[in-house]
This record gives sequence, C-alpha cells and structure tokens, in this order.
Amino acid sequence: MRSALLKSAALGLSLVTASFASAAFAAPVTYQIDPTHTEVVFSWSHFGFSNPTAKFQSSTGTLVLDEDNPAASSVEVTFAIDSLNTGVPALDTHLKTADFFDAATYPTASFKSTKVEVTGADTARVTGDLTIKGVTKPLTLDVRLNKLGANMKQQPTAGFSATGELKRSDFNTGAYVPAVSDEITLKITVEANKQ
Repeated sequence: MRSALLKSAALGLSLVTASFASAAFAAPVTYQIDPTHTEVVFSWSHFGFSNPTAKFQSSTGTLVLDEDNPAASSVEVTFAIDSLNTGVPALDTHLKTADFFDAATYPTASFKSTKVEVTGADTARVTGDLTIKGVTKPLTLDVRLNKLGANMKQQPTAGFSATGELKRSDFNTGAYVPAVSDEITLKITVEANKQ
C-alpha cells in the first residue's frame, strides 16, 4: 500500500514538474504585423523654419517574441514607398521621385533585426539592417513594449513603440542637404496579432 502511494505521489510530482517546465519555457510566438494599426512616421527640419512629418502606413511583416529570452526575439518588416503620406499631395509626388525615394525603381523599403539588447522590464534596443533605395545600413531603435493581451477580436496581440534617427544621405535620398536637414527622426508604432 505504501509503495503504491509513493508511486502515485512520484507520478503526481513529475506531472506538476512537467507542467511548470512547459510554462516556464514557452515557445517563441510569431505575430503578424497589422498594417491598419502600424505606421512609420519621420520628420525633418525645413530650412530651420518648420519640422514637417510624413508617414508610411502600408507595412507587412512578422514579429517573433520570445518572452523567456527577449534577446532572441526578432522583427522583419517591409513597407510600401507608395503609401507615403505627408498630407500635401504635391510633396508626396516629389518625395516619390528619384530626388528622394524613387518609388518607381524601389517600391519597398525594409528593416530586419540583427540584435535585441534588453534595457529594462519593457524596453530594448533593437539593431537591424534598414534598406532604402537599394542601400542597406544599420539602424538602432529604442523600443518599448506597450502591451501584450487580447484585442477586440480576442486575438493575442503585441503592441510596441520605437524611436530612432538616421541620415537620409546614407540612403541616396539627400537632395537639398543641408537646407533641408540630413537628420531624420523616426517614430514608429506597431500592432501585431498572433498567428
């Protein structure tokens, strides 16, 4: 009788241990970027008088989130140059010419992470390769996890914000530098749903 009780207890303990182990080592989760709630906003100085903004809204890509080992997480995103919107149609047209993005030749730009450095409970520094107009350069973004949870459709969702800076001349889009600033400030918001 005692032997049977010991075996039962051992079996129960092994099941509990297995349950904790599977919870503690959850597999990385892949999220699909939601283009309707994701945008890349960039701003520049116009002759020192103003700081206009423009944004890309047609983004696609995936985010792999490893909650147990955030440094192993990754992101890959592509955005359509034709989705550029400044609110000024004539400026949109000009920015899509060869002076700047040359959308006819290079219809998309992309970012693919190469390193994630955890900097806090909900922050990280993400470095990756940014490709614009056929030119690839490293870019580092300061990223904050906004929220993990279920969206209105009860889909598991991850939300992030990010900021960064780059020089547009590095990507052959440096027309009118320095009167129109070379330095570009990025502000990004991303919402992604579990697949």
